Amino acid sequence: MQFAHPAYFLLLLLIVPFILWYVFLRDRYEGTFRIATTEGYRKLPATWRNYCHPLPFILRMLAFVLLVIILARPQTSSPQSETEVEGIDIMMVMDVSVSMLTQDLQPNRIEAAKAVAVEFISGRKNDNIGLTLFGGEAFTQCPMTTDHQALLSLFQNVNCDLQQHGIIAEGTAIGMGLTNAVSRLATSKAPSKVVILITDGANNTGDISPLTAAEIAKKKGVRIYTIAVGKQGKVKMPVGIMPDGSYYYATVESDMDPKTLKSIAEITGGLYYAATNNDKLREIYSDIDRLERVKLKTHNYSRRYEAYIPFGFALLLTLIIEFLLRITILRRIP
Repeated sequence: MQFAHPAYFLLLLLIVPFILWYVFLRDRYEGTFRIATTEGYRKLPATWRNYCHPLPFILRMLAFVLLVIILARPQTSSPQSETEVEGIDIMMVMDVSVSMLTQDLQPNRIEAAKAVAVEFISGRKNDNIGLTLFGGEAFTQCPMTTDHQALLSLFQNVNCDLQQHGIIAEGTAIGMGLTNAVSRLATSKAPSKVVILITDGANNTGDISPLTAAEIAKKKGVRIYTIAVGKQGKVKMPVGIMPDGSYYYATVESDMDPKTLKSIAEITGGLYYAATNNDKLREIYSDIDRLERVKLKTHNYSRRYEAYIPFGFALLLTLIIEFLLRITILRRIP
């Protein structure tokens, strides 16, 4: 048993002066009456009432002790348990450049990547997972968290509008996206730190190159899995915006850079994947899910429960017994 406010036990010191008063001073304040002699009472045997005389005082002191225990808030909890779980720190880095609206995956690259990523996050209940978005620049959409509901809520709102409306610069800054994610993992003490990069293009802007970012990740003990989303060669890609706000699509050559993505993965000890369709993308995440499993020991404590009720009942019972004794068998003449 534990107590939420143990300082209240200092009130028990007040019992000491009450006991001293009862033992040494009480007789001075008791009612008396004069009789000619007490000789006739000397040889009378003591009755049980004589022995019960201090009982009301004892019950009052007991009631005070019970009241102090209640004020200290007794609590109970289940014993500690130890279990093994699988958990790592993951930063997901997603390309939100306009090219991610290409429809060679259904309904398009970014929506397909989001849908499978949501499934992946939902299956990693013990992981700290965060999200970095990048186009021509990078920013953290969600720091690493185990509150996956909050993360998924933010994930659902990811789209390419940021670049379309000029909120972030045009281009694809893979190196900046990786550096942002690695900086989030740099201080992590998790046994395994992972970045999952999802992109469909080549690095064409930013102050840090992808390979430099990979070297930084290696020094920080971060492993990078790179996923190239979409088909290589000629694809139907958005190249302009119509007056009504819709995209104009044209067949152009994909600027995907698998060579650099492979190098990033090799430098950091990760793997490179090419997701040419939705099923392949789902297989990739399943593969990463199997590879990144680390056993962790966790200590589980059940919640604490208030345990004052038995003491409350005992206090009430004590007061009732003390009151009944005073008005019945131990009643004193006023």
